[in-house]
Formats: sequence, C-alpha cells, structure tokens
Amino acid sequence: MRFYEIQTIKPIKPLSPEQARIKNLKKNVSSAKQRLRSEKGRQLIKPIKSVGSAP
Repeated sequence: MRFYEIQTIKPIKPLSPEQARIKNLKKNVSSAKQRLRSEKGRQLIKPIKSVGSAP
C-alpha cells in the first residue's frame, strides 16, 4: 500500500435525536422480522396438538 492510498479516518458525529429514533426503529423492524421467521420455522417443525383431545 502506498502512502497516497492511505486515508485518514473521519470521526463519526453523534446522531441527532430524530436520526437516532429512526435508526432504532429500523433496527427493531429487522430484528422483529428475524424473530418472526424463526418462530414460523419452530411452528412448522413442531406438530400441532389438537385442542380438546384427551391423552
């Protein structure tokens, strides 16, 4: 790597409250989608017990 290829790292500014809220909401949406997919997968694997049948 040559000297002119090296770039300095720019500091990351803190998010404004509005930007932080939007970022948090987007993160929650993606994690909720992941939890939904995993729960649907679990329900497909487990057999559904019939309601009201005595063992």
